[in-house]
Amino acid sequence: MGYQVLARKYRPQRFAEVAGQDHVTTTLMNALRQNRVAHGYIFSGHRGIGKTTIARILAMALNCRMEAGAAERPTPEPCGVCDSCVEIRQGNSVDVIEIDAATNRGIDEIRELRDAARYSPARDRYKIYILDEAHQITEAAFNALLKTLEEPPAHVIFMMATTEPENIPQTIRSRCQHFSFHAVRFDDILGQLRAIAAAEQVEAEEGALALLAEAGDGSMRDALSIMDQAIASAPVENGRPVLSAGQIRELMGSVPNAVFERLLEAVAAGQSAALMEQLNGLLNAGHSPSSLARQMVRYLRNVLMAKLGGEQTQLLQISADERARAARTALLFPEEEITRNLQIVLRTFDDLNYRQEQRFHLELGLLKLIHAQRLLPIEELLSGMASKGGARGTAMTGAMRGAAASARATTVARSSSPAIPPIETPGEWGGGVDRKQSAADGEDSRAPAAAVAIREPLAEAIPETAPVPAADKSSGSDNASLAEGARAVARGAAVAGATVPEVDALRTAVTAALSAAGHDSAAHVLGAGAWALEGSGLRIEVAGMGKKMLGLTVNPAAEKIIRQELGRLGGPTRFVVVPGAEVIAGPMAAPDVAPAAGSIQQAALAHPLVEKARAIFKAEVRSVVDLRETKSASK
Repeated sequence: MGYQVLARKYRPQRFAEVAGQDHVTTTLMNALRQNRVAHGYIFSGHRGIGKTTIARILAMALNCRMEAGAAERPTPEPCGVCDSCVEIRQGNSVDVIEIDAATNRGIDEIRELRDAARYSPARDRYKIYILDEAHQITEAAFNALLKTLEEPPAHVIFMMATTEPENIPQTIRSRCQHFSFHAVRFDDILGQLRAIAAAEQVEAEEGALALLAEAGDGSMRDALSIMDQAIASAPVENGRPVLSAGQIRELMGSVPNAVFERLLEAVAAGQSAALMEQLNGLLNAGHSPSSLARQMVRYLRNVLMAKLGGEQTQLLQISADERARAARTALLFPEEEITRNLQIVLRTFDDLNYRQEQRFHLELGLLKLIHAQRLLPIEELLSGMASKGGARGTAMTGAMRGAAASARATTVARSSSPAIPPIETPGEWGGGVDRKQSAADGEDSRAPAAAVAIREPLAEAIPETAPVPAADKSSGSDNASLAEGARAVARGAAVAGATVPEVDALRTAVTAALSAAGHDSAAHVLGAGAWALEGSGLRIEVAGMGKKMLGLTVNPAAEKIIRQELGRLGGPTRFVVVPGAEVIAGPMAAPDVAPAAGSIQQAALAHPLVEKARAIFKAEVRSVVDLRETKSASK
């Protein structure tokens, strides 16, 4: 017989030899021991983790010639030496039929299987059908199998292995016992590789075996396939192949994680030139940008897990040396920055898949990591901390940490108070507020003075220029823009915390915008209402008007104008207009507003019939609704 690859040569032949699937093997062993064998099984999970292998072992245990409990077979494990076990292991058993469902997926093949299932097994106790890649079977073929699977003959057992159980119809799944396989743990793969290396008389460094186990990505078969290839390419010393970590990396086209450690050290120090020089050396050595980005994503993920759970956390499926390296890198950044860096590199990796100049996009993505280090949290600017030491290493409160952790990679920062609008890039307003800042004094060029006035204590807390981090003095222009954006946010905060005069300024601006747009009735009604700030919203209470009439007056078009005007002024993002019993007395109450000259209110009040009605009923006209445009539009 010719050479057998490691994945086949060391294929488990007993339940105890299967690594990482104890929840499946224990259940099946107990079922065999109690004689509670089902007529249908579905084995699902990742590739190369033992689905078909366990199906074969179960078939051997069911058809083994030796009785369980005998001297030759003390446990439900198959004996492995009888004719049935040998034939099943070699794949030439008459009563255990393995079908590749990827090629035999049609209704005709399933009909033949159904007809053959009626006949008793030729020699063994059960006739067993193992359907590999069962999700490839067509829906019509599954329907043809449905009745047989629900009420099969007593001698027939179906076993279906699949990587996509969701593609198997629910009617089939409900008639079978479903076992979901787990990805094999790193330690289990490493232990198996160590044992195989000893059996094959291969000299292997521990770091080389760890790289093979990590490359398996939870699949035992993948790790053994890569190990086969590594042994074939390994140098021979004293008649034995020698596996080294460097040879494994060269074989897989990967770079040592020490390289990514140095790259992130340059990022932490803000050394753009050093970062580009290291990247240039990697690209000139023949490493593809896509491969480098993929490996850096994996390394940053390990760094994040080390930051969250420490060096010995179970979240890290890597060797001890790599755990220590990830923990060292995690000390360079706070959790929020690691998360942001991982998001930037993930986005860069996605961009590389459909970009022409991959090198340029990778360089840009890594430079973004350094640029993101220069962005100062807005909380520190507002509290005056930035002038005392910069953004790096400053302790934040729990609310600030929560706000910073949810920020996007290009976000300067988000305030923990909902009244302060977020800044997406330095110097820009968020939330629909005017983004054009005056170059002379940084104020909103369109907002009235009352709306952008900064209280004196808050203005003192905002430095006129942002400090330049010591790591890179060339970033002065970036920090100037950042400081300008911070002062803009401060003005927004002052508006959000406005007192009565600011509310009156909002009322004046909104009613003027409504009148300019032809909504005179809405302007008159809202101008006479009581305006009050409640949390992050604005409440406008209109007295003497019912809910229905109020809805006609302040219609959706008027609401849109109000929302736009409030956004332009940096006011509350939410508002509500409600009917009230009477005008609220006090400083928040609006003065009586006379109808504007030439408005529909003035024309209605001057009409003889209206004057006569007011005299007869001694009534007061609170609002006037112009329905002429609505009628003409309906015609």
